[in-house]
Amino acid sequence: MPLLSEPLPLPAFFMPGEFCIQQARTTFERAACFALRRDVFCREQRIFETDDRDITDDHCILLAASSTMFGHVDDVVGTVRIHEPEPGLWWGSRLAVAKPYRRVGGLGAALIRLAVGTAKAHGAQTFLAHVQAQNLDLFTAMNWRALDAKAIHGRPHYLMQADLTAYQEIDGAALRILPSIGAAR
Repeated sequence: MPLLSEPLPLPAFFMPGEFCIQQARTTFERAACFALRRDVFCREQRIFETDDRDITDDHCILLAASSTMFGHVDDVVGTVRIHEPEPGLWWGSRLAVAKPYRRVGGLGAALIRLAVGTAKAHGAQTFLAHVQAQNLDLFTAMNWRALDAKAIHGRPHYLMQADLTAYQEIDGAALRILPSIGAAR
């Protein structure tokens, strides 16, 4: 059998076989969520200069979408935070998905489902978010309605409210996403 004179080409983008979306509990997961947010909101979108963290991060629930290898977290590729500033009123913010994974079937939507479901399990009566204009269609398709439009950090946003009746309570459970072949490019 002849030997190959050149190595076989590697794929341009490796697609993990599974993603896990759950509360970020480890130091690694939390640090990776903050690093991803810096990449998206500071470097890519240039909404913040060097860091997007604020006082909400001191008391929020941080959720992470992670690629997995053999069932173990490999890399955090998406995140969102939720918090309850007053009883029954919950907010979601800082939804971010790493650029190579934005076309993976449902990562952003799964983060939204887990965010609202977790808040609902903690007694949410209202769930709000300021949503960037480019994400309006996604949130509308997921049973959110726009209440107001305004500029935040110089970008068009919508104040949106989730229809809580459209979401199941999720209390500490992880969501698993199996990407479809060829979904990311």
